Amino acid sequence: MAVVLAGALPALAPPPAVAQAASEWRTVAPENLLVIDTAKGRVLVELSPVAAPNHVERIRTLADQGFYDGLKFHRVIPNFMAQTGDPQGTGQGGSELPDLKAEFTFRRGADAGFAAVPTTGGTVTGLMGTLPIQTQPDAQMMVTADFKVTAGGLFCTGVLGMARAGSPDSANSQFFLMTGERDILNGQYTAFGRVLSGQEALRALKAGSEADDGKVTDPDVMTRVRMASAMPEGERPTVRVQTAAAAIAQAGNTTNVCSIQPTVEVRGG
Repeated sequence: MAVVLAGALPALAPPPAVAQAASEWRTVAPENLLVIDTAKGRVLVELSPVAAPNHVERIRTLADQGFYDGLKFHRVIPNFMAQTGDPQGTGQGGSELPDLKAEFTFRRGADAGFAAVPTTGGTVTGLMGTLPIQTQPDAQMMVTADFKVTAGGLFCTGVLGMARAGSPDSANSQFFLMTGERDILNGQYTAFGRVLSGQEALRALKAGSEADDGKVTDPDVMTRVRMASAMPEGERPTVRVQTAAAAIAQAGNTTNVCSIQPTVEVRGG
């Protein structure tokens, strides 16, 4: 570590390799870090306000009200998803807040923290932070009025999605966490975050069967759900995660964005 003594010359800048290594990591903002405690372990999820600002705000509000504490994982299908957030525990309930309009797509700017995976086709996929997305190419930003392009989340393993009824605008409080990949959900549900750690806890939840639509007998519950920003400082986890560009570079030449899992470091909590 370089130290500057009183009256001494300024310390030299770190070597380029050190500076580059530091730039490959970022700290997840506490207001975007959802902390879900269960009997099977803790699940940490990074929310993506750029992808779905209204859905993120809904989760923040309900989590910090304690709304989710004690609610069941009422629908769990192995290698697919675990659904929760219903106070009735049946899949039919919601909060007293109004339903949300769908945010299946969003407008992505050049400052959104996006990095593309290698591709030879016209479709561009990559990571925006930790969220896998499909997007129009950056070049199209130059011909749009807002200098942004349309993008949408992809339902890879770990992605957080909002459950809804038949209407696209019927999401309220229920959400699901992916334990497998399902392309069929892309563009049909709002994707607005991704699990950073705790995937093993989700896979350990009591499950139903796909034939019975995942209905669970005697389901596990979320014991406490809070945003990290609302937790006492001594209990708050701190999470560092690889940048999108670093994670893609580490993955090599894969064109499957769902196979790219950024490295995560969790401290405290």
